[in-house]
Amino acid sequence: MAEKKVLIEFKDVCKKYVQGEHEFYALKDANLSINEGEMVVILGPSGAGKSTLLNLLGGMDSASSGHIFFDGEDLTTYSDNKLTKYRAENVGVVFQFYNLIPTLTAYENVALMKDIKSDTSDPKEALASVGLADHLHQFPSQLSGGEQQRTSIARALAKNPRLLLCDEPTGALDTDTGKEVLKLLQDMSRNRKRTVVMVTHNSFFADIADTVIRVKHGGIRSIEHNDAPKDADEVNW
Repeated sequence: MAEKKVLIEFKDVCKKYVQGEHEFYALKDANLSINEGEMVVILGPSGAGKSTLLNLLGGMDSASSGHIFFDGEDLTTYSDNKLTKYRAENVGVVFQFYNLIPTLTAYENVALMKDIKSDTSDPKEALASVGLADHLHQFPSQLSGGEQQRTSIARALAKNPRLLLCDEPTGALDTDTGKEVLKLLQDMSRNRKRTVVMVTHNSFFADIADTVIRVKHGGIRSIEHNDAPKDADEVNW
């Protein structure tokens, strides 16, 4: 078996906010590593530090102290311009509420990625890969919630990112539609070797992950590795 390659590493990472005379740690002394091609679930209640962790992974926020490595490079030393390039070239993001532009068709929403990165996938191919080949010219209002979320995943995948970050991607979906989205994300990891990191408060999703990171009160409480993750369609919640 080929040795797994570490893609992301946090070393003593803190994110601190100062409000007047008070200091508040959204994340404190975080240490973790994520392998390339893994599906990772970050679990914890609201306010635990999940979104802070996700934003730091994606270069959308900067650490107050510590070091964040991506493929061996220290992101904490990057200039704003270099971080922008890192996000454009390596990171795709899927949100809970899709963030589609309502006046653009599914095709046009995905095609927007050309403005960010030149070597993107063809929007038709990206949409076909998520089962939306027949919905290219429909507007978000003409799509179901699950179809809108799959469009947002196609948009993220069109960048060919090495890291796919998902913030509560099934939070606005019913169980059956949520399962379809989870299956799609699991396929990205298993078959397309993308590194998928999903933030959720839903503990059932731990069963499908290769690695589960539990956070509470701004700290990492545990990191568990799952040798036999379940298929997404086996999960009930």
